[in-house]
Parts: sequence; C-alpha cells; structure tokens
Amino acid sequence: MNTNILLTITPYTAIWSPKIAIIMIICNFISIGIGRYAIQVRGLGPSIPILGLQGFGLPELLATTSLGHLIGAGAIIGLSSIRIIS
Repeated sequence: MNTNILLTITPYTAIWSPKIAIIMIICNFISIGIGRYAIQVRGLGPSIPILGLQGFGLPELLATTSLGHLIGAGAIIGLSSIRIIS
C-alpha cells in the first residue's frame, strides 16, 4: 500500500502542550462534578478518604475520569481540527 496516500489523509492533531493539559483537566473536573450528582448507587467499592466526598469511592472516580478523558479527547481533537488550539 502506498504510505504517501495515508500520510496525506491523516488529520492534523496538536502536539501535547499545557493548553491541551488544561483542557483535559477541565473536562475531568466537569465529569466528576456531573457524576457526583448523576450516579445513583454509590459507595459499593473502596472509598477514597482523601477527597472528603461521602460515598464517592474508587469505582465512581474511575468511571467519571474515564468519561472525562473521552470528553476531553473529543474536545481536543475538535478544537485542533478547527485550529483553535495548535
């Protein structure tokens, strides 16, 4: 297969920078905030005493940050494709 064709059709993606890290962190915090009120059955797994959130344990944290990474990856790809971030 001709690799030159594949290289010309790949979309532009931004390299890792502090702007991209801030976008990912913001998306994770938004996702944790939404998950704090949206998760109905909480506290089934080990708890995280450092956070100070009652009933918000490790499974909830992993679920919300996974969603935050999906949202963040979409936001970063979308913003870099319309050239808002470089």
